[in-house]
Amino acid sequence: MSTPQPPMPQAAAANWQVAAGPSSYPGYTSPIPVVRTHLGHAIASEWTKIRSVRSTIWTLGVFVVLVIGIGLAVAALLSANTSQDDLSGENPLSFGFFGLLLGSMCVMTLGVLTTASEYGTGMIRTTMVACPSRSRVLAAKSIVFFAVAFVTTLVSVLVVALVDVALLDGARTPTGQEWLKGTIGISLYIALLGLLSLIIGSIIRHSAGAITIMIGVVLAPLVIALFMFSRSLEGLRQALFEYSIPNQFSVFYSNSLTDSGPSGWDPLWIIVGVAAVAFAGAYALLEKRDV
Repeated sequence: MSTPQPPMPQAAAANWQVAAGPSSYPGYTSPIPVVRTHLGHAIASEWTKIRSVRSTIWTLGVFVVLVIGIGLAVAALLSANTSQDDLSGENPLSFGFFGLLLGSMCVMTLGVLTTASEYGTGMIRTTMVACPSRSRVLAAKSIVFFAVAFVTTLVSVLVVALVDVALLDGARTPTGQEWLKGTIGISLYIALLGLLSLIIGSIIRHSAGAITIMIGVVLAPLVIALFMFSRSLEGLRQALFEYSIPNQFSVFYSNSLTDSGPSGWDPLWIIVGVAAVAFAGAYALLEKRDV
């Protein structure tokens, strides 16, 4: 014999009907807050990602060690093995060049991993579900990465610059313009180079391939130029020297490998233009391709 079920209380039934949907009951207000998402939310999400993955710690850690370690080691060796007359007229900030050239590889690697690694693991699908606006995702990644790369580079370069000026007594005192280019200028350039790597990672969607391309962009022009012995190729050889990334690094320290080509702030405007074109291409492809 079954036990009769008690009738549903009228209040409970009314509450259940109200919770069924706001369309039948216009006065219903959901207890869950509805917030219109914006770029700030995407930036907060990307900041959480970049600071929580181990690749960021390792790549930036190696970058700092290379830039500061090599920069200080070069200054210490010069201070111990050269006289003040030998350093006369030299810009002490320029001795941080060697560490930056190697350290830039770390920034480029992190830039590629910021985008390409999500395609490799498939997590890009989760990202796009959480934020369907693909342009917003790419913009948020770019902003967060650029800020991290710029601040890390600026701090490292500033430490090297201050110590080099203190150690190298025979070198001349840098001008205000040289301080600006040797700290903020070169930091902006390296951050933009890393941003270009991030964009290439978004286009290629393969970490190893994108890193290989960026290493080729940095080293190939200079290496190719070194093996151009024909006089008919002299113009191309000169252009490769002038516009190679190592030479553009040296322009920020007024130590260009050539007497012509980019000077002053020209390398910064060049990398800005290249990154802008690449960003437009990445955006167009991102809107057309599946994730």
